[in-house]
Amino acid sequence: MSSNGTSPAPRWAALARDTNETKIQLAINLDGGAFPDDTDSRLIESLKAEGHASQSSKSQTISLNTGIGFLDHMLHALAKHAGWSLAIVCKGDLHIDDHHTAEDVCIALGYAFAKALGTPTGLARFGSAYAPLDEALSRAVVDLSNRPYSVIDLGLKREKIGDLSCEMIPHCLQSFAQGARVTMHVDCLRGFNDHHRAESAFKALAVAIRQATSRVAGREGEVPSTKGTLTA
Repeated sequence: MSSNGTSPAPRWAALARDTNETKIQLAINLDGGAFPDDTDSRLIESLKAEGHASQSSKSQTISLNTGIGFLDHMLHALAKHAGWSLAIVCKGDLHIDDHHTAEDVCIALGYAFAKALGTPTGLARFGSAYAPLDEALSRAVVDLSNRPYSVIDLGLKREKIGDLSCEMIPHCLQSFAQGARVTMHVDCLRGFNDHHRAESAFKALAVAIRQATSRVAGREGEVPSTKGTLTA
């Protein structure tokens, strides 16, 4: 509840991003629950289909179909542990390679995140987390800074995981940071299985984002910055 006793506005966004390389429909709710009323009808239709990266519970709806299975898997982990409802459909030029699809999906996700977040008042602003996956351990640190910057070091050694090039995995995180206008440091500290290293990184990021975007009781309307603004 806000300070005047009313419920806070939904932190959600929907967008469609069409280029010659990719056609993306996306909807996000940072607090789980329903999607915006202006969600693209093509995306609403896709929610009726079950996929390997689909999950519905009382608090979240997740449905991902980018055409790249491992990217879907990573975004599923991100949404699940960040507490988002997230739906994405992408039709990309995968006959060329995975680059445009992976990059554009993560840019679009960043744009939608920033739009859903709105003016970052009353929030923790900073978040940090560690997440293990068996032998792998990753750390993520996030600042809702309005200064897009990322340092990503996952130490991946394979050429591909599934149909996603390993070189694209850090680039996906960088693309998200750029679109979301956040500062992110994501490091895999140890691990010998690249699937585990990547997934632990996305899970750590999810928990850090959930912390950074959490509302702080008693600080409603306050900007968590000595500058007095995080939008300029």
